[in-house]
Amino acid sequence: MVKLLLWLLLLAVCWPLALLALVLYPFLWLLSIPFRVVRAVLEGLVDLVRALFFLPARLLGGRA
Repeated sequence: MVKLLLWLLLLAVCWPLALLALVLYPFLWLLSIPFRVVRAVLEGLVDLVRALFFLPARLLGGRA
């Protein structure tokens, strides 16, 4: 909803820029997909390292 309101504000202020943003947004979304995949993989690796790091404490009865 906020994106729509910002786009409408841009449309009122500078309509050529708003139309350009409307056309370019799908292409920018497609370009961001590989970065999202890399982010998901890195988050998984960080969670794995964190789990391995805390494994001895969990085996000894530490807090979860």
